[in-house]
Amino acid sequence: MCQLLGMNCNVPTDICFSFTGFQKRGGGTDVHGDGWGIAFFEGKGVRMFVDPQPSAQSPVAEFVRNYPIRSLNVIAHIRKATQGRVALENTHPFMRELWGRYWIFAHNGNLPGFQPDLDGMFIPVGDTDSERVFCWMLQRLRRRFGAQAPERDALFGALHGLSCELADLGIFNYLLSNGDCLVAHCSTELAYIVRQSPFAVAHLKDEDVTVDFSDVTTSKDRVAVIATAPLTDNESWTLMKPGTLLMFHDGEVEAHRDTCC
Repeated sequence: MCQLLGMNCNVPTDICFSFTGFQKRGGGTDVHGDGWGIAFFEGKGVRMFVDPQPSAQSPVAEFVRNYPIRSLNVIAHIRKATQGRVALENTHPFMRELWGRYWIFAHNGNLPGFQPDLDGMFIPVGDTDSERVFCWMLQRLRRRFGAQAPERDALFGALHGLSCELADLGIFNYLLSNGDCLVAHCSTELAYIVRQSPFAVAHLKDEDVTVDFSDVTTSKDRVAVIATAPLTDNESWTLMKPGTLLMFHDGEVEAHRDTCC
């Protein structure tokens, strides 16, 4: 299976510390060696880096690790292929436009036999179940709300319904963001931590790196980090219950629902 990493903040923040540990899981400390990718929202734009090489050996990943891009919403993914060959077009995260915004999606799991009818508005480029389900979700959102983007609470309710529809089809852990909020669905495993004042020292599990967040933040900063498995060994992460959907906004959980329908 793949692994996910997300970040949602109330002020633009870099993800260098978390990505340092996450990068090592892509063929270093773990077996996810079939590609990696990361997307940063900056205003209405998105910087995206994808590479079919293992992240632990990727020069592009090393560049990202050392380049402090500041963003309110970030989604990253390291791949262990289940459907689709190892190729650039099958490398997460995936990006599409809807309602004048870029949307970013990454999936950890497997949805065998999922072949939805697509009307042509959103079409997969690669051959993964992940990109198919992303296109299907955006198609359903467009059909439901038409040409007008919904408010966050209505969007969350719609995503809850779509997640329920897929709950019994396979493993469906995912991260989704439109640059305003970040939605996380736990099918089997996902964890998160909200860092805020008073900030403390954190130490990575996958590499001997420590940071004192009180040295690099202000008292008003708030940062939520979401990952398939906790990235640090000296902090209290919250393990999401399988079958739950969370929406993060401004670095905290804004909405929560069960998806075990």
